[in-house]
Amino acid sequence: MTEKHYSYLFPDLCLLFAATLWGIFWYPLRLFESAGMPAIWVTLAAFSTAFVVGLIATYKQRRQYLVHPLKLVLIALTTGWSNAAFLVAVVDGNAIRVILLFYLSPIWTVIMGYFILKEKISLQAMVVFVLAFLGAVVMLWDPDAGFPWPQGLPDWLALSAGFTFAWSNVLIRSIQDINISIKTTASWSGGIIIAGLWILLTGGQLPEIPVLTWYYSMMLGFFGIVFMTMAVQYGVTHMPVYRSAIILIFEILVTTVTVYWWAGENMTMIEWIGGGMVAISAWLIARTGVDSEG
Repeated sequence: MTEKHYSYLFPDLCLLFAATLWGIFWYPLRLFESAGMPAIWVTLAAFSTAFVVGLIATYKQRRQYLVHPLKLVLIALTTGWSNAAFLVAVVDGNAIRVILLFYLSPIWTVIMGYFILKEKISLQAMVVFVLAFLGAVVMLWDPDAGFPWPQGLPDWLALSAGFTFAWSNVLIRSIQDINISIKTTASWSGGIIIAGLWILLTGGQLPEIPVLTWYYSMMLGFFGIVFMTMAVQYGVTHMPVYRSAIILIFEILVTTVTVYWWAGENMTMIEWIGGGMVAISAWLIARTGVDSEG
């Protein structure tokens, strides 16, 4: 490959990196849960740490926060809600249904990208999009769980999380004249706001856990949230939203495989087939982009 091809692939690699990290994010959350720290408190601690890092990193560019204040507020709220709602839905609802409903997000992304960003989709890209989405459905479909139409609060939370995730990606893509770190820091503030409000409104009590556990949750924010969010925002900023939507579905494959390896949960042949469809679609959309540039 030429240097130009590597440069073009870098946003794709960033999204694959982020999808991989998000795909294994369930594991530390499970460890924190077993240590007595609920996921919403982990979210608050991790995003607070990331936000402090962001404020320090963007201090010299702080005037950029005033360039698109409304869009940055929307990025904060949509990202914050997406994270908090998804975590609560996974804990309180049927995991299969929750993940299926959340991963309707590529559909919302493509629709909003077409109408808001005026991004046109080629027939080839649409075929790959359908392949990726069908792969996700094949991996996660459970006949016993029923058709994934929202039937309760966790289902609606999952659906809203997917919608706000797609909305945040479109908003990020629409702002091209400010630094990525500004958009990233704004999104971290949303995680604090939504998680904090969630705890207050639900009457959550401060968990009685060792100080070391709080320290680990802050390290998760520094080494996990910071790098994952930066990678997502860089990738989304530098490619059409339909491409990013397809690549991010790769997270499902990572989650399924790591659960199989680390939690000892078996994968069926159907899950392997669906995972293969997701992996192939991610490769095809990246390959399509390189070919079109070369």
